Amino acid sequence: MSSNSFGKLFTVTTFGESHGPAIGCVVDGCPPGLALAAEDFAADLARRATGRSRHTSQRREADEVEILSGVYEGRSTGTPIALLIRNVDARPKDYAELADTFRPGHADYTYWQKYGIRDPRGGGRSSARETTMRVAAAVIAKKWLAERHGVRVRGHLAQLGELVPRAFDPGAVEANPFFWPDAAMVPELEAYMDALRKAGDSVGARVTVVAEGVPPGWGEPVYGKLDAELAAALMGINAVKGVEIGAGFAAVAQRGSTHRDEIAPDGFLSNHAGGILGGISTGQPIVASIALKPTSSILRPGRSVNLRGEPVEVATKGRHDPCVGIRATPIAEAMVALVLMDQALRHRAQCGDVGPVAPRIP
Repeated sequence: MSSNSFGKLFTVTTFGESHGPAIGCVVDGCPPGLALAAEDFAADLARRATGRSRHTSQRREADEVEILSGVYEGRSTGTPIALLIRNVDARPKDYAELADTFRPGHADYTYWQKYGIRDPRGGGRSSARETTMRVAAAVIAKKWLAERHGVRVRGHLAQLGELVPRAFDPGAVEANPFFWPDAAMVPELEAYMDALRKAGDSVGARVTVVAEGVPPGWGEPVYGKLDAELAAALMGINAVKGVEIGAGFAAVAQRGSTHRDEIAPDGFLSNHAGGILGGISTGQPIVASIALKPTSSILRPGRSVNLRGEPVEVATKGRHDPCVGIRATPIAEAMVALVLMDQALRHRAQCGDVGPVAPRIP
């Protein structure tokens, strides 16, 4: 298999390239009867879109979803749902000079080694443009999870370069283009990004996603562990180089007496495990974080080689994000939602007859 699909019962297959005519996906396994219309996709796709501010790529795509199949009279039929988004602001000419060169820090060289051919137009299939369809597919998952289980998946930018929030206000996250939870710091982030762009450089970021309302029992005990599948899905996002569940790497310095999440009749006393024990959800909020590397497409010249193995100097022009993490929040949310949707259906299939088990810790 060429691994363009993920999920077992709720399966998503994406297709298309960054500067091709269109991108799309097929969502198979959505239960029938879910109300679904093209306008349902607009909000999350707008959150992910480029051009929302001067701090992201200025590529401006309409990202209008066409539902090609799987929906009849406004409701899912249980058959595959095909979604299509046409690329309306592609500029393949921006990459003409790079067709003969391997950009450092990109997938150019590895794609060339794997396939013996590559699409140089913005990285083709390796471009973050592909994540648009993950966000679109997750709109379906988010809606079903919310309606059937009350699950809510939301994320925020938890670190931008050296900057971390000095306060946390959930209401501030959607009120600024950074998804930053500290409104008072937004001017500081603006200045930081302006200086970075002026220097022709980029920086990394950290995004945290929290899923609330997940009932206990989702996940598998060995090979389908919920945290393992979340980690794989999140690591599969472009530019992600690290994933943490709960306390993550901070657990290294913790004592067992601190890290263990003690239990009282009225609830857990902490959540260092990130809402997952033994690969199965506890009913607590599921917390996952990702670390994204600095964008490799920058104006500063860097050393590389061309297709003939000759040394060259590369300075990437075009429309690029000085920090891909700014737009990664909706993408990370999407991957968490898709994993939870798949796990929910798998749990229902195997253990739907078990019912509530006492005691249920609130």
